[in-house]
Amino acid sequence: MTRSILILGGTADARILAGRLAEDSGYRILLSMAGRTLSPVEQPVPMRSGGFGGATGLADFIRAEGFDILVDATHPYAARISANAIEAARLAKVPLVALSRPAWQRQPGDRWQSVDTVEQAVTALGSEGKHVFLALGRQELLPFEAAPQHSYLIRSVDPVEPPLKVPDARYMTARGPFALNDEIRMLEKNRIETVVSKNSGGSASYGKIEAARRLGLPVIMIERPPQRNDANGANVPDIATALTAIRHQLSLFEKRGE
Repeated sequence: MTRSILILGGTADARILAGRLAEDSGYRILLSMAGRTLSPVEQPVPMRSGGFGGATGLADFIRAEGFDILVDATHPYAARISANAIEAARLAKVPLVALSRPAWQRQPGDRWQSVDTVEQAVTALGSEGKHVFLALGRQELLPFEAAPQHSYLIRSVDPVEPPLKVPDARYMTARGPFALNDEIRMLEKNRIETVVSKNSGGSASYGKIEAARRLGLPVIMIERPPQRNDANGANVPDIATALTAIRHQLSLFEKRGE
């Protein structure tokens, strides 16, 4: 019997995981993306884009399409989607494997100011104008219009349309990984005084954090929302452990003769 795996994606980890699973013969895999990225990279498996209509809609989709396992490999800040995945797996009675890479940890020399929201990050910049590097998604930039005294350098995967209503903002479109030396040069060339970042974890976008440490720059770090743990699911920190957990669930099906 062909086993079916639904992966909720939105990260490079999801794409890599899907590719690794596709190398194992016999699985039917669907990668679902929220659809917020205008130009997603090519994926190694079939994909769909868009929401499901909450936890109930996701559960209905899992049942209707006959998926055996649900994998949550969404962004660490996609708290609502992850909560829906937990509830949908319960409703559809399928195992859930949640892949969430560990958050970055403060290192000696880091000058982090931790905040909980983008709005708090705006306030933390202060009233005096600064050269600020914003490494955030385009949907998270609007609150910075409340602080037009700063000069912003903004890097995002997709173009920021419409541009921010501030006097001085420049835009870069790029997709990681970003090399450390390139990040140092970028921060120095643009005379950046403060970096604003989410604590995404992983290596692809860590270069800017290490570059800020090397240059002695403060980082306003937007911390992750509280993570919900699911007693009936596996929470794993990396792709290798996710593969092990998924294969374990598949072996349980075989043992039960399902």
